[in-house]
Amino acid sequence: MVVKVESGKRGTPSRRVRLEDVAARCGVSVSTASRALAGGKGVRGDLRSTIIETARKLNYTMPTSIAGRKVILAASNAARIDYGRNQFTFYVLDGLNERAKTLGVELVSRSIADAGEQIALLNEARQDKSVVGCLFLTLDDEAVLTLTGGFGKPIVLINGDDPAMHHSSLTPCNRSAAHLATQHLLDLGHRRILFLMRRGRRTIERRFEGWQDALRGRGLAAGDLAVEVADWLPDLAAEAIARRIEARGLDFTAVLAAGDSLAIGAMMAIRKSGYEVPADVSVMGMDDLPQAAFQNPPLTTMHIPMREIGAASLDLLLADLGGDLPPRRIEFACHIVQRQSTGPVRA
Repeated sequence: MVVKVESGKRGTPSRRVRLEDVAARCGVSVSTASRALAGGKGVRGDLRSTIIETARKLNYTMPTSIAGRKVILAASNAARIDYGRNQFTFYVLDGLNERAKTLGVELVSRSIADAGEQIALLNEARQDKSVVGCLFLTLDDEAVLTLTGGFGKPIVLINGDDPAMHHSSLTPCNRSAAHLATQHLLDLGHRRILFLMRRGRRTIERRFEGWQDALRGRGLAAGDLAVEVADWLPDLAAEAIARRIEARGLDFTAVLAAGDSLAIGAMMAIRKSGYEVPADVSVMGMDDLPQAAFQNPPLTTMHIPMREIGAASLDLLLADLGGDLPPRRIEFACHIVQRQSTGPVRA
């Protein structure tokens, strides 16, 4: 890869040179380059020197080391509830904690349940000079994000996004992941594919849109195929699917759930109604939580790189400390984990 270096006026660093450019020139990963420039652990001394020298030659804006500094991790109610019920948040935090340890950063956990708690958190972060920025976990409420205007330190959203793009964010590729999942079912011959979801968060709305995209791409209408539940509980999903079958009969051949927990509930209802998975109905989830592999039958699902999202959030916060790049939304690719809960539509 050839990096074109363009110095700004009076030798100011070029805004075009990115951390990715430095990593590519040195033949290392972005995370390695990030650790080296931040003074983090796990990088050989000679390699660190090479990366730093390369960054200087490319006029890359050198970030301030955050080793020994603090980052406030603010978790929403949704994140805390998920941590207790499922393991999505657990694995995101696992990746985040591992990266913080590598970079020598102290994570300070706080909860946000209302505007008052957020205001207190932002004031704390402003006044504490050792705090370099904040990570907002599963928090993308627009009213809450409005309070962050003029904060002055970088904020990165994990598993959430800011529609106004005031803050950088990391999420799974929710829309394309749901699109890929729906295409998988369509390729198996399914045309009546329910989408089982709990509405509310933008990340889930993106999954809903991906399902619609795939249906439209095959000339199919979503119609009345969306099924909503009030919470991410398997029992509620089971009740919703059971009511659907009781009211309309088996008017679908596949279910795509916006989360594995809902897919598990759908399989419960289908079996209880006297049908088989996948002989009569294929069921597919999203997230690839550990319990998905131990269902009967094992659940086909979309793998979400949870640990990687958590780890990369600190790298993104570090990059934002330089202040040269505008806020950006980073989406991590997801892939299908094919197990035994999906199969060809019955003729």
